Amino acid sequence: MTKDDLISLLKEVVYEAVEAHPLSDEEIQWVRMAIKAEADRAEFRKAVIEKTFVGLMSTMLLGVGAYALEYFRSHWRP
Repeated sequence: MTKDDLISLLKEVVYEAVEAHPLSDEEIQWVRMAIKAEADRAEFRKAVIEKTFVGLMSTMLLGVGAYALEYFRSHWRP
């Protein structure tokens, strides 16, 4: 059995299963809402990760700047 044969067999089985047990309009609406909710959660997690990364990098730059300023003040006195 080739890959194309397997794909066509799988499509046929899925099509028969969908025809035998169609979803009601309410179930379709619920599935769409669940998919949208999951996409919203994924987008929120991505935004939180990005903001956290930006915050960490900003804090690191401030720390390096403060360290450099203190180093220059203590070692380069005229």
